[in-house]
Amino acid sequence: MIREVRDHWYWRPNWRPGRSFYTWHVIFPNDAVLTDMHAAYQRLVGSLPGITPVPVQWLHLTLQGIGFADKVPQADLDPIIDAAQRRLEYFRPFEIKLGPAVVDVESLQLPVSPVDRMRRLRAQLRAAITDVWGSDSVPALPELDPHISLGYWNQPAPAEPLRQRVNALAGGAARTEISRVSLINLNRDHNQYEWTTYASLRLGARPSGASS
Repeated sequence: MIREVRDHWYWRPNWRPGRSFYTWHVIFPNDAVLTDMHAAYQRLVGSLPGITPVPVQWLHLTLQGIGFADKVPQADLDPIIDAAQRRLEYFRPFEIKLGPAVVDVESLQLPVSPVDRMRRLRAQLRAAITDVWGSDSVPALPELDPHISLGYWNQPAPAEPLRQRVNALAGGAARTEISRVSLINLNRDHNQYEWTTYASLRLGARPSGASS
């Protein structure tokens, strides 16, 4: 169990103002379940010190990075997307459980399950990058711990008082469906993750141009 939370917004290696990153995420632009859950947690989020809330339009579930936008050749993106769609043709949409919220070292987050299915989805996206670039070029990341952050800590603080407040005020869990993954161009210039969507792929869809 963590003893202290830390500021999430320090500059990670190779990040700097104005730089953005291509990454596969699940985003939730029209998900009524997550919108309602976000609203239900606003009393809790608003009561916590030292937190940067995530607006509903920027809720996301991180899956797999590709690389900084100024280092990824534009000509490589479409082949990676095509490879991902081929690998996701038989990966059907599936239900996930969200929450209840927990205090993590850098964020207040909704854990997402089933973890094994999320990790298999990420493995397909990693394989698609490998198809185009080879295994040596796939960004190395820790094992996926799927979650959706409701806010990020912006200063160090003892974790226990935060945990007590979250346990007292946290809402319950909910269920929704993952049916798409999105390739986004992500930046963090304003102490917020913001993005433009480059491509959105439907799980279980036949790749365009596939023969019948």
